[in-house]
Parts: sequence; structure tokens; C-alpha cells
Amino acid sequence: MQAFRVATVLGLLSAAAGTASADNWGQFRGPGGNGQAADGKLPLEWTGEKQVAWKVKIPGAGWSQPVVWGEKVFVTTASSEKQVRPKPGDFGTGAAFGGIGLLFGGQSLRTAPKDIHRWQVMCLDKGTGKVLWEAVAKEGQPRTPVHYNNSYASETPATDGERLIAYFGMTGIFCYDLDGKLLWSKDLGAYPTQLDWGSSSSPVLHGELVFVQCDNDKASFLVALDKKTGDERWRVNRDEQSNWSTPYLWRNEKRTELVTGGGTKMRSYDPETGKVLWEMAGSGRCSMTPVGTESLLYVDSGSRLAGQQGTFVAIRPGAEGEIPLPEGGSADSFVAWAAKMSSCRVASPLVVGDFVYVLEQQNGVVRCFDAKTGKEHYRKRIPGASGFTASPWASDGKAYFLDQNGQTFVVEPGRELKVLATNKLDDAMFWSSPAVSGGAILLRGIDHLYCVK
Repeated sequence: MQAFRVATVLGLLSAAAGTASADNWGQFRGPGGNGQAADGKLPLEWTGEKQVAWKVKIPGAGWSQPVVWGEKVFVTTASSEKQVRPKPGDFGTGAAFGGIGLLFGGQSLRTAPKDIHRWQVMCLDKGTGKVLWEAVAKEGQPRTPVHYNNSYASETPATDGERLIAYFGMTGIFCYDLDGKLLWSKDLGAYPTQLDWGSSSSPVLHGELVFVQCDNDKASFLVALDKKTGDERWRVNRDEQSNWSTPYLWRNEKRTELVTGGGTKMRSYDPETGKVLWEMAGSGRCSMTPVGTESLLYVDSGSRLAGQQGTFVAIRPGAEGEIPLPEGGSADSFVAWAAKMSSCRVASPLVVGDFVYVLEQQNGVVRCFDAKTGKEHYRKRIPGASGFTASPWASDGKAYFLDQNGQTFVVEPGRELKVLATNKLDDAMFWSSPAVSGGAILLRGIDHLYCVK
């Protein structure tokens, strides 16, 4: 009888732990880094905020995604008295290129702001939106400029339920417990980025390690830190200029790989040692974070300046050394298929069943490929959609696309574009990717964090 009781208790604890795990969204794009929500059905409609459980104003500016562990929501931001507010649709020459001098090989006409900024971590109650605690990670002047539509808090934090890793790019990395106590911090350096656009690559937790990809225009590197102490476990220099994608842990049918997007080369590393497993030539720069299944990895890069011309590639597990860059859609032993791309892409790909989706940054265009063969089923603009910057997500066999104007399009996967619902929130600009937890969607606009349930 005693053994039965112990087994029953252990079973209940195991079930409870599994439920809690399904409700956690602890890093960029969720538990697997692929935008897949495993916690059941999400709302189909919330137009007019009729299913908005709560709405909280977030001070300052930040495009970091919220992350969730248990009943706590974590979000980062940066604020100042002379706050520069990002502007929707601002893709003009001055905004994009930071001064015409840069186009001709000169220095940027922009400089880092002189006013004092506060880099901040906030913890909210998932059920009510009430702020539970706030911590100022750093206070001072920014060391580098950023694009007018970027922010000084664009990197998504990561948590494993014990520690919260808040990375603020050129400002530093800070580790807290989940009650807001600072455990350690580290300055990883400040480096110039292409055209002063700033940074956005998020940290990734794996076992006892925190991975940070810092690609810039001076001294790019990939580093693994001890999550408990912040000490370096390994570091590799990268022959790269600025990139903005987040490292991706590809758990495939043969091994676990740490894959990084790159403009010079797409690379895979052994996450325990930093040894390069394979590499493939890139197209110039990379903003989209790779994504994969057990059998295929999807990587993409675009031209250095405009980010448009490039190749979207599906790679099989087990590669070693140099993978030839496919020409004309050809394939080899490790390249399942490849597709030429000709538009600016920032949002990461999404795989739903037999389909893989690529969203374009302008004009609300969606491309749908056969996930196994690369056959393009369609390239269409969703009626009424603006560009896509936030990465898409999936739940209950449906795809969710959030555009820059706060419209979420719920799409039924298939060979034809079928929009099931269109939902709109009030904020003027949505560049942050969402978090999904316990049947709720957390969407961050330029001013507010919304909980749709």
C-alpha cells in the first residue's frame, strides 16, 4: 500500500511537472525555439479586445519578447527622459542608413544618445498583469547608436525556472533569480554594427550553459557562459559582420547542434565545446533565426545591404565540414532543397505539419513551401496586412501571423491561403514576437503588453 501511495504521488508530481512545462515559454520562440505551442487551443478571435484578459503599459521601449515561467511573465525594456519612440513604417534613407555618409564609406552621422537610460527587467503576474517586481540592470548612457526603429532592449530574456538571463546587447548580460535578486552580470563589450542598426540576437539556455551570439562589424564571436556564475566555458571568434539572428538548438534525429545564422557562413557547432560541425556560405547577412524538425533544418540569409537576394535552404542531419551552396535549386547529400529569395525577411520561419512559411517584412506577403520537397505552393499578400517583423507561431494545427500594425491573421495550413480570422489590437506598432502560455497569447506593442485569453 505504501509503495502504491508513493508511486501515485510521484505520478501526480510528474503529471503536474509536465503540465507546468507545457505552460512555460522560457526563451525566444518558446521551449524548442520554433514557435510551437504545445499547451492546447488558443483563441481564434479577439477583435475589439473582447478576449483581452489584461493590458499593461510598459515604460520605455523594447522589442524583446515576453517570456513565461509558471505564473510569472518577464519582460525587458530601456527608458530615458528623452525617449526616442520607434515609428511604424519608418524605412526612409535616414532611418535605414544612419546618414548618407555611410553609403559612401564614411562614418555614421548618428551618435549614441547622451541622456541617461535605464535598462530594466519587469516581472508580472500572468493572471492579472500586476507588476510583481522591477529591477534596474544598469543606468547610464548607451555606448552605441541604434536604428530609429530598433531599441536598447530588443534581445529576449531566457529562463529555466531557476535563473533569468537578461541580455541587453552592447550594454551587458545580467542573471537574476525569479524573485529579482541579481546573481551575476558580465560586460561582453560594445561594438559597432552595420549602419548603426544595433543588436537583437537573444541568449539561449541549454543545460548549464548560456549561449550568446554577438555578430558585429568589428569583432564577432559566439560564447558559452556558465549559467550559475557567468564564467566563460568556451568562446569562438566568427568571421562575420553584423547579423541579428538568435542561435538555434537543433535537436535532430542524430544529435543536438547549435546552429547560427550568418552572412559569411551559416554554421553548426557542438554546443558542449564550440567545435564547428559544418558550414555553408551565406548571402551577406542574416536576420531570420533558423528553425528545424527532427529531419530538416531551415536556414536563410539575404544580401548585405538590402537583405533581399538570398537562398532559403533545407538541410538534413549529419553533415560535416563544408556544405556546397546550392545553385539553381539543386540539392546534394545534405541539402534537401533550396529556394531563391528576393524580398526582405526578418521574421523567423514557421513549420506546421507538411508546410513551412516565410513572412516578408513589407507588404504582408506570405510564402508557403512544401516542408519536405521545397515546392512553393503560393506567394501571396494577405488582404489588409502590413509587413511582418514578429516571428509567427503555431497551435492546434493553425498558424498565427502578427503584422506590424497589430493584426494577427489565423491561417489554416494548406496548399492555398485560407485566413480563418483577423484580429486587431490598439498599439501603433508590433515588432516583438509573442509568447504563448496556458491558452493565453502575450503580445507586446510599442506601449503595452496584452494578454489575450
